[in-house]
Amino acid sequence: MTAGGVLFDIDGVLVTSWAPIPGAAETVRTLSDRGIPCAYLTNTTTRTRRQIAAALADAGMGVRPDEVVTAAVLTAEYVRSHHPGAHCLLVNDGDITEDMPGLDVVDSTEVDLGDTPDVILLGGAGPQFCHRTLSRVYEWMTLGVPVVAMHRSTSWRTADGLLIDTGMYLIGMEQTSGRQAVAVGKPAPAGFLAAAARLGVEPEEMFMVGDDLNNDVLAAQVVGMTGVLVRTGKFRQDTLDRWSADEFAMQPDYVLDSVADLPAVLGLTTDAERSDGEESGV
Repeated sequence: MTAGGVLFDIDGVLVTSWAPIPGAAETVRTLSDRGIPCAYLTNTTTRTRRQIAAALADAGMGVRPDEVVTAAVLTAEYVRSHHPGAHCLLVNDGDITEDMPGLDVVDSTEVDLGDTPDVILLGGAGPQFCHRTLSRVYEWMTLGVPVVAMHRSTSWRTADGLLIDTGMYLIGMEQTSGRQAVAVGKPAPAGFLAAAARLGVEPEEMFMVGDDLNNDVLAAQVVGMTGVLVRTGKFRQDTLDRWSADEFAMQPDYVLDSVADLPAVLGLTTDAERSDGEESGV
């Protein structure tokens, strides 16, 4: 099966704590050698596009910053469109303002949280998601201040195990306040469609590779992409088993042990496989 383009989630698919997953670099290189365009859609909010591209390069994957679509980039586009000129409070673990040009943004750690912002931006969870800050965010939320979340991810995997993310906090605040935040990153359609548009490829010609059944794979299939779930990162077999037991639920198009198996699905061979074939005289 051929692909017009491939969209990768990053954390848990290509790297774990920025160390390469076995076979990931070879897969990216194979796609590049075959002229298959790739983009990288991530809810990671601890690094900018430039920093992410550099980290992937250190892991053996040649990725340009303009190939990376982050939740911060999508959030900036949304705010410029829906809240032009707004004074925004950013609660996030990491400095990502480089990816949010043109926005009036102040970091939650740099102010006393006394003045009510026009818009609250929630990035990735970390030490900044402390009791005092989240209490103020919740109070403003009850008063109707718009909350724009960069994503609804509830966890991500690190070398030390699973860590909870923004979605864990957001669920409770929405339920108790009666207010709904706008989430811009995955699984919202905007990121998938923006990535396809950047590559000049129709969604129906795209493959999306992710470790999150709902936020990565099924969300991509909703917009017409072919979904590929990998058994690395935050993947849980029991989650897939429970989902598969529902005969009416949408199922992932492919389930692979890792991204290293993707070239075979696309009818391609990696450099290592070609080398083995040459050595054996095939």
